[in-house]
Amino acid sequence: MAGFDLFIEYLDSYSAVLIFIVIALGFGVVTLVLSYLVQPKYPETEKLSTYECGSEPFSDSRMPFPVRYYVIAMLFVIFDIEVIFLYPWAITFNQTGLIGFIEMMIFIGLFVVAYVYAWRKGALEWD
Repeated sequence: MAGFDLFIEYLDSYSAVLIFIVIALGFGVVTLVLSYLVQPKYPETEKLSTYECGSEPFSDSRMPFPVRYYVIAMLFVIFDIEVIFLYPWAITFNQTGLIGFIEMMIFIGLFVVAYVYAWRKGALEWD
């Protein structure tokens, strides 16, 4: 019986999290059901048609994007992650010492090499 009491005490420590999850799920379900019940239902052809920024579409919206957009997006994400890694290093700079400084310079050096490579290959040109 002592094991069961310990289990109940363990669950009691997480009761606030369980209550938060139940309230969040309940709010989502109630909001969706309420919006479905009170929304006006006028299925007209104009309201059911697609549009682009308030105007009629003039071509197929599933046209392929050039690969250059994806390359620039990936480069942005990579350099953004570099900045995210620089912040904790700057905060703990005094504790990491010379070894941490050398590791970060290697890290930054690799990104500089990648940036120069992308620049030379023309991946940053926006034709």
